[in-house]
Amino acid sequence: MGDVAIGRRAFLTGAGGIAVGAAAASLTACETRAGRSVTETGKVLIVRNFGGSYGEANRKAVYDPFTRETGIRIKVVNFEHEQMLAQVKEGRPRFDVMDIDMSNLVLFEHQGASEPLDYGRLKNSRNAGIAQSLLTPNGVGKSYWASVLAYRTDAFGGRRPESWADFWSLRRFPGSRALQGEVDCPELEFALLADGVPLDRLYPLDVDRAFKVMDEIRGSVRTFWEYGAEPGELLSRGSLAASSTWAGRLQSLLGRGTPLAYEWNGARRQSNGFGIPKGAANPDAAYRLIDFALRPEVQAHMARLYPDGPVVPAAYGHLTESTAVHLPSTPGHLLSGFDLDIDWWLENRDSVTRRWQEWART
Repeated sequence: MGDVAIGRRAFLTGAGGIAVGAAAASLTACETRAGRSVTETGKVLIVRNFGGSYGEANRKAVYDPFTRETGIRIKVVNFEHEQMLAQVKEGRPRFDVMDIDMSNLVLFEHQGASEPLDYGRLKNSRNAGIAQSLLTPNGVGKSYWASVLAYRTDAFGGRRPESWADFWSLRRFPGSRALQGEVDCPELEFALLADGVPLDRLYPLDVDRAFKVMDEIRGSVRTFWEYGAEPGELLSRGSLAASSTWAGRLQSLLGRGTPLAYEWNGARRQSNGFGIPKGAANPDAAYRLIDFALRPEVQAHMARLYPDGPVVPAAYGHLTESTAVHLPSTPGHLLSGFDLDIDWWLENRDSVTRRWQEWART
């Protein structure tokens, strides 16, 4: 459940299509010509995240404890990606740390808009068991989120779909479906899993095969959802029998007794991460915050407040089983799901997205 409102669309659009002329949002501090006051630079670290409940969880789990330990205050901004790139290109980034999804960190790297990370300054990343794919030259992973299969428990006469093959089986599990819209990468991987492709053989995706399998359920796809709460809303109203959804977005509904459930088998994982914009005014404090956020106990605190999974395995030693079972990076869930291949999607996103748009309109 990452930086979804803008980040997913920015990823699909690609670095070359991101406008860089958008006006930058203003900060309230008195600014020097370099864009930041001298007093602010010394005592305030400006972090960009996407706000909401995610931002509030970061404040409680990461920012406030960091301030108590270091004396460095955190100011949060929610610049859009176009604004961030515009500021960097102008040489005046008005933020020191960016908390965005890993796909966009790769795009920022390709744009020359972020600093290469000095992992020697991130001691909590060393020998911590963080997946190598999350230790990129210009970005380090901080949390996992995942897309999963959700369904109504009263829709199929007591049967429960346990795989994407079941989701595709309209005979055994009849009813309306929903798939993700343009808010993220087309869900071709789920079609291939439904057709028997093993988790470790998904990439490179067989696009022709995936669309052929997607044709099988097109008539039952009622809608393509565009925001995180939408699948839960449609399922809870009984408008759908099953849908893809972001794990964690059903928790409040489940807590109210709504007859819903979700399945981790075949989950598609993605990650949020940290990066430092090129020309950041306060890189030393940025490294301190990033390193602080990778402590196992801090990762665990964040997971208790927001249902993204820690990237540091030792964090699970600080979590109860009742909390861990809902997170995408528990050992069992890591085995039953897969990581979206960012490099493959960067190379193929334009052609696949155009084809998906044509398919979705049929």
